[in-house]
Amino acid sequence: MAFLLPEQSIEETFLASTGPGGQNVNKVAAACQLRVDIFALGLPPYVYRKLKLLAGSKMTAGGALIVTARTHRSREANREEARRRVTALIDQAHERDAPRVKTKPSRAAKARRVDGKKERGAIKKNRGKPSAD
Repeated sequence: MAFLLPEQSIEETFLASTGPGGQNVNKVAAACQLRVDIFALGLPPYVYRKLKLLAGSKMTAGGALIVTARTHRSREANREEARRRVTALIDQAHERDAPRVKTKPSRAAKARRVDGKKERGAIKKNRGKPSAD
């Protein structure tokens, strides 16, 4: 399912790019910075929460998702790349995680854990200075 970005929630700016382009880099603003207002998309709460986790530092406190594409030489290619990244991120956020099934450790597993702790404690106890006895 490819999420369609509504045009009214997108703001594009073009920046002077680094990377491929030779001397053209200094003359043309080819990098595309895409700013998407996440609240305007009307996403379900679970999608918003997961998107916030996936986006990390790309998401601002005001709910804007900022993606910068500068891998191509042309504006159009960078614009398409930025839009593709945003839709991929939103599509990934729509995928629900499998619910966690709670399990209890077995009695043997608990015993192994306690034995391991006792072993480590004995090792640490023997590290001290030798007694004068």
